Amino acid sequence: MIALDAEDAVAARAGGADRLEVVRDMAADGLSPSVRTVAAIRAAVDIDLRVMLRLGDGFAAGDVGRLVGVASELREAGADQFVLGFLDDGGQVDLGAVERVVGALDGCRWTFHRAIDRAADRDALRRQLAGLPGLDAYLTAGSASGVELGIDTLVAEAARGGEPGYEQRIVAGGGLRLGHVPRLRAGGIEAFHIGGAARPDGWTGPVCAQAVARWRATLDCGA
Repeated sequence: MIALDAEDAVAARAGGADRLEVVRDMAADGLSPSVRTVAAIRAAVDIDLRVMLRLGDGFAAGDVGRLVGVASELREAGADQFVLGFLDDGGQVDLGAVERVVGALDGCRWTFHRAIDRAADRDALRRQLAGLPGLDAYLTAGSASGVELGIDTLVAEAARGGEPGYEQRIVAGGGLRLGHVPRLRAGGIEAFHIGGAARPDGWTGPVCAQAVARWRATLDCGA
């Protein structure tokens, strides 16, 4: 789930979260956090952190040299897992940008994020990224409009697990609701990502540990 600061991280952990995506500025759908924020969260909780590498709104890479520098700074601050994903103007994966940034991660594990939901060809994107070091997950709703419209795609992709380009774990997220979980689990998806669902007061308010706990209880019940 999404954490913007150490307070969020502590509440999420208390509610039972086992993985955090660390970002800032959700008005832009999540940008790279500061080194200070990452260090504070790392000191506050002992669960996996995936740190966003994204400089601006949209899915263009922008200044790749700067991205590489940010990745190196975050690595020095203790980040060892990341989230990234870049498209070109035609909706194709910007493979050159992805490869340059991944090269700065020194083999760290990383997730290709919801840029896949805006790609012109999801299958082609997966095949182009197959074999890149560290890629072990796709964060996706199956549709740019969210899980409600993308659930069929998610289940279909999960059924292809093990094929070239489909070895990575699917992390379902983007408008995810508790009501989606049973069908996703029946389709073989076991990783789930929430943001606003854990914030009753919206993005201006903190993570609610009780809201996270409701998700944890639902997931544990079906385990």
